[in-house]
Amino acid sequence: MNKFICFLLIIVSLSSCSEYQKALKSEDLAFKNTTANDLYEKGKYTKALRIYEQIAPAYRGKPQGERLFYMFSKSYYNTGQYYLAGYQFESFASSYPKSEKREEAAFLGAECFYRLSPRYSLDQGDTDRSLAKMQKFIDTYPDSEYMPKANEYVKELREKLEKKAFEIAKQYYTISDHRLEYNAALKALDNFILDYPGTPFKEEALYLRFSTAYKLAMNSVEYKKEERLISAKTNYSSFIKFKPESEFKPKADEMLATIDKELQQFSK
Repeated sequence: MNKFICFLLIIVSLSSCSEYQKALKSEDLAFKNTTANDLYEKGKYTKALRIYEQIAPAYRGKPQGERLFYMFSKSYYNTGQYYLAGYQFESFASSYPKSEKREEAAFLGAECFYRLSPRYSLDQGDTDRSLAKMQKFIDTYPDSEYMPKANEYVKELREKLEKKAFEIAKQYYTISDHRLEYNAALKALDNFILDYPGTPFKEEALYLRFSTAYKLAMNSVEYKKEERLISAKTNYSSFIKFKPESEFKPKADEMLATIDKELQQFSK
């Protein structure tokens, strides 16, 4: 019995392969479409794609192409070809504005760019594109069933951009060792804090800004030193006001004590 079942499976498999090869070579669009759809329903997306790619130009923009282009797009998506899937989903949503699948296509198209978004340390072009497309989806379909997932993606993408921006600003601080570089670090940290007021990196950014202001003051020429010491002390106040029990407070307090000691010479 087991041998018989295996034999039947082999026959079915060979028949399926034969139909696939026949469809690839056929000039009959309807037959090719039916075969591709059958392969899609069986989860054989790579094979379905080869046929969809052959017949897509003949159906583009036509009403009868709606189902084909949806499955075509999903086949790219299901095989992890997210650039192509994103393009096809956007094309589908544009070509079939009244389709019941349009909302899903718009979401999946935006999600494709989310999946292409790299880790924060790399170029964030795809992250920016994904965020823009996901925000457009949220604005267009505020009551969508996909809204919880879309909001989750937006939060994650924004945090990634924040992390990238913070690491860039932090790098200015790390490499600074003279007055010009201290000023560049201060500007970078100021811009980060201004651009991302609710960032989870604000505590460390405020501490680094204070630390940079301290280094700039301590390495200043004499006629600018008092002014910069006072400015550093103001930065300390902003830092402590934001996080009184910060993990960076002990180091910050040591620098503040040095600032107060240095300022004494100007009060005499």
